[in-house]
Amino acid sequence: MKFKPSEIKTAQLHAFLLGSIAPRPICFASTIDEDGNANLSPFSFFNVFGSKPPILIFSPARRVRDNTIKHTLENAIATQEVVINVVNYNIVQQMSLASCEYPKGTSEFEKAGFTPIASEMVKPFRVKESPVQLECRVNQVIETGHEGGAGNLIICEVLMMHIDDNVLNEKGMIDPHKIDLVARMGGDYYCRASGSALFEVPKPNMNLGIGIDALPIEIKNSSILSGNHLGILGNSTSIPLVSEVLYDDRLTQIIKEYDNDHPAKVTALHLYAKELIDIGSVEKAWQVLLAEN
Repeated sequence: MKFKPSEIKTAQLHAFLLGSIAPRPICFASTIDEDGNANLSPFSFFNVFGSKPPILIFSPARRVRDNTIKHTLENAIATQEVVINVVNYNIVQQMSLASCEYPKGTSEFEKAGFTPIASEMVKPFRVKESPVQLECRVNQVIETGHEGGAGNLIICEVLMMHIDDNVLNEKGMIDPHKIDLVARMGGDYYCRASGSALFEVPKPNMNLGIGIDALPIEIKNSSILSGNHLGILGNSTSIPLVSEVLYDDRLTQIIKEYDNDHPAKVTALHLYAKELIDIGSVEKAWQVLLAEN
């Protein structure tokens, strides 16, 4: 399937974009209008774009159906202030309720059952139930177009950050399991970023990895090892020397059993190495892979 954006309806393109570019963090934006009325609305066109200065950008897009703009955008332009609250699993249903298009002047805090608390440096309220709240000044608003579906990039600078101590670990850093964030997918789908959904990928070594291109040909062309497995091996700083000291009973048995059948031996060794890589035993996996020669 392929198409140019101009070849399909905007609503269909919108669905494809949101279904493929995901998960997206959620900006739960609190603003006030010039009369002091509170507004609260979620946006998933959102992310962080710097830390010095600390910059967040979110985009209340023009409505596809009628090309109108959101109250949040009107308020941000008028007052130049916003509070961005993060959304975790405990408040996701209330957050969704706040996305209803209530008439201007209606408080989504009241409709969705949230507790407004005073900010310290800006006028919009914070959401007490949110585990992290960021008071921001609006630095700039950039229109990306004037038709339905066009974005409006609200560039915000963080002036004050509030973090619930309950989401911190023993080192004083945010624990992803405790904060239990949710993110937006396509359609009605969300994902929960905690528990078994989380996995770790060690950052690349400070010393350069050898790269997949430097792996022995039989390893690089393995029908067993995936690109992820090869990426882990390629992040090693060198190909280790074979050490029979690291041989275990299973490896010894494979070598003995398939001594006269090289293809079968390679398959058995790669299956064993795959298991080892999957549990983080990369050094031992190398010894298994290098034992094929």
